[in-house]
Amino acid sequence: MNSEDKSVQDTEEVKLFDELDFKDGRTPEKSVRSRWKNADFISSFEFALSGIWAAIREERNMRKHLLTGVLVIVAGIFFRVSPEEWLLLLGAIFIVLAAELMNSAMENVVDLAADYKFHMRAKRAKDMAAGSVLVVSFFSAICGAVIFLPKIWVLFFH
Repeated sequence: MNSEDKSVQDTEEVKLFDELDFKDGRTPEKSVRSRWKNADFISSFEFALSGIWAAIREERNMRKHLLTGVLVIVAGIFFRVSPEEWLLLLGAIFIVLAAELMNSAMENVVDLAADYKFHMRAKRAKDMAAGSVLVVSFFSAICGAVIFLPKIWVLFFH
């Protein structure tokens, strides 16, 4: 079987769903739906790590957020922050990283849906996703300021 025959055979096995498949609360058979699910926990974990790595490789802002997070951790070690402060700092770091992952995913889906052409709604969706990262970044900056500014003040002025 050559590759052309195989691709035809593969497309014949793939069932594309439309609204009628879900009419009146119906769902496709479990055997058909199972291809949408990961086989096990390890597969899910591998796909998640693959997504994180793709964001690090392809998204400049993800790399900036990671670098900032590392610098905050170094500053936390230097200033010997309390366990409660560590909790707040690490929470802020992970919230920003999670928001950036969601922003990147949203941008990719919007680009795909818009066929990589400009549409005002696509722009708005991408801007809103970017805005969510900005909001949590402001929260993280406030957390950092509340924790580090008093320690920096003592370091330089006492």
